[in-house]
Amino acid sequence: MTLNARTRGTLLVLPATLWLLLFAVAPLVLLVAMSFWTSSIFGTTPDLTLDNYRVIVEEPIYLKVLLQTLRIAVTVTLISLLLSYPMAYFIATRPMSRKNTFLVLLFLPFWSSYVVRTFVWLPMLGRNGLVNSVLLQLGVIDQPLEWLLYNEGTTHLALVYVYTLFMVLPIYLSLDRIDPRLIEAAADLGAGPWRTFRRVILPLSMPGVLSGCVMVFLLACGAYVTPQLVGGTTGIMFGNVIAPQYTVTNNWALGAALSVVLIVVVFLCLALFGRKVRLNDVFVGG
Repeated sequence: MTLNARTRGTLLVLPATLWLLLFAVAPLVLLVAMSFWTSSIFGTTPDLTLDNYRVIVEEPIYLKVLLQTLRIAVTVTLISLLLSYPMAYFIATRPMSRKNTFLVLLFLPFWSSYVVRTFVWLPMLGRNGLVNSVLLQLGVIDQPLEWLLYNEGTTHLALVYVYTLFMVLPIYLSLDRIDPRLIEAAADLGAGPWRTFRRVILPLSMPGVLSGCVMVFLLACGAYVTPQLVGGTTGIMFGNVIAPQYTVTNNWALGAALSVVLIVVVFLCLALFGRKVRLNDVFVGG
């Protein structure tokens, strides 16, 4: 029996659809449902209540940490963009033989575990770490600096480091696809290097910039390991508030409600960002 094109297409996407429904949609539905359940010392029961969300609204610490998380995520995204664009442009403009070498060097640190790459900041910035040792040897300081670790600044530094690849790679791919003849045409028409970059290269690389920003923002919003290891009490993020609800207090319902709040807030931020980008495109196009 010969299947028509529509049936073949349905059969091809069916496994992926079932996979997403089972491992993405179903857990999310369960998470939302559990956020309205009741948790006690006897466990979590499906007794519907709004108390979990009432606690989130009434306790100022949750709003404070949520706003801090969004601020850190935005700052990490902007810093990553400022550092990654020149790096991606440099790699994209190298000859093919050198380009592959630089790409391997870019990926090299990411061959190790995420946790290991976060732990490396402890011996570097600790009281007896590399930075303090060098500064003491040079006579710049008389005693080890205590503020290098366990603060919000260290969280920013570590997150930028671990998520750089997710910003560099999409920008590089966009830059690498730009037809060199367009740049040559801009030069032939009298455009200087800065004007060529502003009017040709940057607009054509915007898909990579937007993709990188979205990925880094999402990853930073959900960060847990990095602020847990290097953030201390002032550099914690929303994930560090959610996790103890499951591992320490056994309040799964409140943990689910906190997770839903984070998901909704991040989704709204991305929706507003997407709308702003589309409006800007309309005005620029006009």
